[in-house]
Amino acid sequence: MYTNRQIWNVSYPIFLSLLAQNVINVTDTAFLGRVGEVELGAAAMGGLFYICIFTIAFGFSTGSQIVIARRNGEGRYADVGPVMIQGVFFLLVMATMLFGFSKAFAQPIMGVMISSDKILDATMEFLDWRIFGFFFSFVNVMFRALYIGITRTKVLTINAVVMAITNIILDYIFVFGKFGFPEMGVKGAAIASVIAEASSILFFFIYTYITVDFRKYGLNHFRSFDPQLLLRILNISCFTMLQYFLAMGTWFVFFVAVERLGQRELAIANIVRSIYIMMLIPVNSLATTSNTLVSNAIGREGTGNVLVIIRKIAKMSFMIMFVCVVVASLFPQAILSVYTNEAELIRQAVPSVYVICVAMLVASLANVYFNGISGTGNTQAALYLEMITLVFYVSYIVFIGMYIKAPIAICFTIEILYYTLLFVTSYIYLKRGDWRNKKI
Repeated sequence: MYTNRQIWNVSYPIFLSLLAQNVINVTDTAFLGRVGEVELGAAAMGGLFYICIFTIAFGFSTGSQIVIARRNGEGRYADVGPVMIQGVFFLLVMATMLFGFSKAFAQPIMGVMISSDKILDATMEFLDWRIFGFFFSFVNVMFRALYIGITRTKVLTINAVVMAITNIILDYIFVFGKFGFPEMGVKGAAIASVIAEASSILFFFIYTYITVDFRKYGLNHFRSFDPQLLLRILNISCFTMLQYFLAMGTWFVFFVAVERLGQRELAIANIVRSIYIMMLIPVNSLATTSNTLVSNAIGREGTGNVLVIIRKIAKMSFMIMFVCVVVASLFPQAILSVYTNEAELIRQAVPSVYVICVAMLVASLANVYFNGISGTGNTQAALYLEMITLVFYVSYIVFIGMYIKAPIAICFTIEILYYTLLFVTSYIYLKRGDWRNKKI
């Protein structure tokens, strides 16, 4: 049974790493918000395309993380490395394929989604460079899976700081044209993000080589392609891959609906999305902790304490988020001013911030319980629960966003509905579902 201190020791480095990583999103949004609404909207749409594809890799790494954590809990340390190595090979092949797909089909896809020619042109300028990041971010997530799975999470913080600092400096140079570089605007933000991801990989390689016992974790030699091992990983990962892709795909639908409301609404949505993601960081760090500690606990001692662990982590998550929500509710204008200095834009965005605050309270519970299901290895069940929830999500946003054309704050109420349904279905499944005998 894990104590609060043990939970926190695993969680806080993940929190700090996610915070530093999301500085990239905040920096891009803040800098481009001072360039223009078209650039801000383009970065939002282009970023969503990138993230939708990236989540496929992230889903695979999450499944790999579950397997690594189970082997770590069982004390089968030498079986950790082969999972990591096969994962890296697989994701590099996938990065190459998805890069080619994006080069060929990104423009026609975005042309269907974006009604403004100006935003479409700027979006493609962003994506032409941003998709090079696949080759770095896809490998990055496997290192993340390794260190979370073996509960050595402090390195994630250091890595994320390196990536964030690199991105901030390069954003300033490339977006605004400093130190002799031309002013590149949205293209500069994309290039900065790619280089930041490359710096992250370089750091992971160096750190792992210096500090990790390669023999203990089976990292001392690269194995040839092992289809049987890859299939075992995919048996867990394929469901998380599809789950994350569908979740981000519906988020993309949200922005398509908002884009049709106008450039101002799209700019508000991008700013509020950035705040929303930042507020989710403590929730996601504890949700990730729930995933890996549940898997480690099952590997070490069985399923007896799973629900107790999840409840304890959920309580911590809610208390932290309550404090965050109070601060955001009291000072929404100050938070919004980080992203834009336009007074009218800030005024119109405030109601959406209030809506998001309500959603975050529910999310603090929903994400922990939902990731607890994945931690048991029942990723197929987690996918089904996500799909049920997303059916309501898409139906709601299409109706109020595209049909009714409701104000942007009303559109954001979809997040309250989403997390409420996710929490209820996850809670019921953990109480009554058949998850205790899952072998991975």
